[in-house]
Amino acid sequence: MAEATLAAQSKPEEISTRPSLLHNIFLRNLSAKIAALPMVLTVLVVFVGCSAWSVIYSFTNSGSLPSGKFVGFAQYERLFKTARFVGSAENLALYGVLSLVFTMVVGFLLAVLMDQKIRFENTFRTVLLYPFALSFIVTGLVWQWIMNPNYGIQKVAFDLGFTNFRFDLLTNSDTVIYGLVIAGLWQGTGFVMVLMLAGLRSIDEEIWKAARIDGIPAWRTYLQIVIPMMRGVVITTLVIVGSGIVRLYDLVVALTQGGPGFASDVPAKYVYDYMFARGNLGQGLAASTMMLVTVLIILIPWAYIEFGPKKNK
Repeated sequence: MAEATLAAQSKPEEISTRPSLLHNIFLRNLSAKIAALPMVLTVLVVFVGCSAWSVIYSFTNSGSLPSGKFVGFAQYERLFKTARFVGSAENLALYGVLSLVFTMVVGFLLAVLMDQKIRFENTFRTVLLYPFALSFIVTGLVWQWIMNPNYGIQKVAFDLGFTNFRFDLLTNSDTVIYGLVIAGLWQGTGFVMVLMLAGLRSIDEEIWKAARIDGIPAWRTYLQIVIPMMRGVVITTLVIVGSGIVRLYDLVVALTQGGPGFASDVPAKYVYDYMFARGNLGQGLAASTMMLVTVLIILIPWAYIEFGPKKNK
């Protein structure tokens, strides 16, 4: 009887704790949650909603306006049989590999130089980061002039007597993609440098002292100790640069317009042309869905590595 009485007396206490638990879950930091609500709704409606809409209508035969006629994977079959899209995907793959490798390597090397406590570091850092503040349209127009054989570097070399010098990358279908890579590197390397420099500055100075005492060369210290410790910075930089490569559009439009022919065409320009210039919404949305899949292929492994279950060490 005494145990029953105690149990009966404890029940109201247990019930009374439930409102406080609900209060902690739903009402804690209520003002912050209300302030974040517009952004959450924007993400759900604009990004998630529009992405879902694009995927759904990529399975239709929509022309200039959305159509409800379902055609299955017909748009995707046509997409991968179109030489222009296949060529644009190959161009993006080549640009992506070259841009990713050189941007990461050059950006890291610049960060290493900046980390040596050089004089006028702030000035050099600002100069190197300045191109990133420009839009890709401005970058494209600048490098269009620089690579123009009639006005740019080649013209200057000719005037100085170097008549055999050639720098006409944009006029040759075999080299135009490398012109895009150069322009992209000019703009993006400074940003990578800043991220890498932040990672280098987070390394404890005692590690460097220990490496010097053990007689480990500087290059081995960077490769075997420093870079593994900067894993988070490196992965995040790869994700940012990689997702930007997939969305490449404005640099191509400003610099080459996808030419000569379709030699520098990219999937984003293919999407724009089919959706707005040719009035083929279904085909454009199918191409944009493939771009979305590519971005997810980059983001999902990164999210799993960063936020997934951690192994017990």
